[in-house]
Amino acid sequence: MALALALWSRIWYYDTMKQTLEYQRDEHHVHLIVYHLIWCPRRRKPVLVEKIAERCQQVIEQKCQEKGWQILTLAIQPDHIHLFVRCFPSTSASEVVKECKGITSFVLRKEFPVLLKLPSMWTRSYFASTAGTISQETIQKYIDAQKGLR
Repeated sequence: MALALALWSRIWYYDTMKQTLEYQRDEHHVHLIVYHLIWCPRRRKPVLVEKIAERCQQVIEQKCQEKGWQILTLAIQPDHIHLFVRCFPSTSASEVVKECKGITSFVLRKEFPVLLKLPSMWTRSYFASTAGTISQETIQKYIDAQKGLR
């Protein structure tokens, strides 16, 4: 199961990255901070279906909009969530997961009593990966060029 999830995740990531992401410019920053995040319901129960999945999506979208994070892709599966999101340099992956897990747990358990059977809505763990439009090799070449090595 983990291997299948990893393979699907990699295919999904490369497919999503086909869209060109531009660097964002602020007063003192130029940045492109993109996270691929995955988390699961407690005991990996397939509870994210139908109305619960719809409401979960609405809550995550609302939280991201409130925080100024741009959702590139949000995929809710019955037993896990993929969130591909663009953030500010001051925002950590753990902050995004914490905010999304916290609000969805509160709202979903309040609106759907069936979820109260779980000891908690989400597991404590999550997967986080950074992403960008350039490869590690390209970055290394740039740094080497700046140091006068190439």
